[in-house]
Amino acid sequence: MAEAPTSPAGGSHESGGEQSPQGGGGGGSGVREQDRYLPIANISRIMKKALPQNGKIAKDAKDTVQECVSEFISFVTSEASDKCQKEKRKTINGDDLLWAMATLGFEDYIEPLRIYLARYRELEVTKRSLVLFNIFFYL
Repeated sequence: MAEAPTSPAGGSHESGGEQSPQGGGGGGSGVREQDRYLPIANISRIMKKALPQNGKIAKDAKDTVQECVSEFISFVTSEASDKCQKEKRKTINGDDLLWAMATLGFEDYIEPLRIYLARYRELEVTKRSLVLFNIFFYL
């Protein structure tokens, strides 16, 4: 049976006895908590946007969402990485992540992310063009 993931708060959801990697008795993976999880401040900021201004979020709720988000990212990234390895590529790109999400059953998110990715790429091209323009203009 697979070992339950270690939570950012230091315990396992199933056994309650594991320690976080940073806590000194982790599951032997050698990965530091700060490398495995997204920063709690970022998670908290995003969660607060969905609440009324005076809404409060419990620490364990933040920790749980932090763990879930990080696990989701690892899940999708692992699938995309497998695809890249089969294709003998070393770099995962946005299209690989979209493919992985579709493969894993997250089809409802594909179209909004595809639109976002296209806009992001357009902005990157515009930024590069401006940089080149400034380089040549000021030479």
